Amino acid sequence: MSNPSDHERTASTPDELREQVEQTRVELGETVQALADKTDVKARAKEKTAEVKEQTVAKAGELKAKAAQAAHSVQDKLPDQVKDRAAQTAAQVREKTAQAGSVWEEKAPEPVQLRAAQGARAVRDNRKLLVAAGGATALAWLMFRRKKGWSR
Repeated sequence: MSNPSDHERTASTPDELREQVEQTRVELGETVQALADKTDVKARAKEKTAEVKEQTVAKAGELKAKAAQAAHSVQDKLPDQVKDRAAQTAAQVREKTAQAGSVWEEKAPEPVQLRAAQGARAVRDNRKLLVAAGGATALAWLMFRRKKGWSR
């Protein structure tokens, strides 16, 4: 066994010995728990994931603010004629869309209208998934094009 150091004193009574043993058990338990926490890969991965997610959300907020600021800057620099023309075009698009919707309601059979409404609802409910799938498709297409260009 190890010898007690100068700053540690040995127990002179059974009660003091029990006290030292109990203190050693507590310290050993804390050490074992600290080691177990370090080796718990799943918990550490969750902590790291939460940390990265928090950083990503913060960075996304910063980028969103910068994009909004850039958009306002560009919009402020646009001549009034361009802004007026854009507003007119937007109004025309809204009007034509409303007209197309009216024609659709008048001419399309009810079963087709119901299926279209279900499809639109599914798209609305799964917007993130569809955007992710579109991004993955575009990425795959770009990678395919790049590989095809390299093999020529």
